[in-house]
Amino acid sequence: MHFKTIISPQIKTIALVSHDNLKPSLIRWCQHHAQQLQQHNLYATGTTSGLIRDRTTLKPVSLLSGPLGGDQQIGALITNQEIDIMIFFWDPLDTQAHDADVKALLRLANLWNIPVACNEASADMLISSPLFANEFPKVIPDYESYIAQRSKQLVE
Repeated sequence: MHFKTIISPQIKTIALVSHDNLKPSLIRWCQHHAQQLQQHNLYATGTTSGLIRDRTTLKPVSLLSGPLGGDQQIGALITNQEIDIMIFFWDPLDTQAHDADVKALLRLANLWNIPVACNEASADMLISSPLFANEFPKVIPDYESYIAQRSKQLVE
């Protein structure tokens, strides 16, 4: 696989996701960091989006509930390079019916070099980083090069 460097924008697009047991924690985190988050574009899955809208001044774009396809919607946004950061408060102690979706979402975030915070401490570290509100270079897969190489191999 070949890679290329792109510039992560100053105004980020952030995915906000949470398992049920951790929704109160994510809501509190969003309330605490609302001023910083307002400066960015936000997406959130189903119930999480509704709770953020109801309990904060933030207005994320609403996607489907995670188990109903919202995780895949975020995965597609990551793959299309439309998500810059993912805040995903996931519950490691509760088995989720859609664990495979969660694993796929985290795999895509890792593949496309998306910073991910899976708990409040890591979310605090991310939002307090000078890179959070600034441009910075990052390395991602060079998909065009990959397709060209694959196409060449298949016709030879």
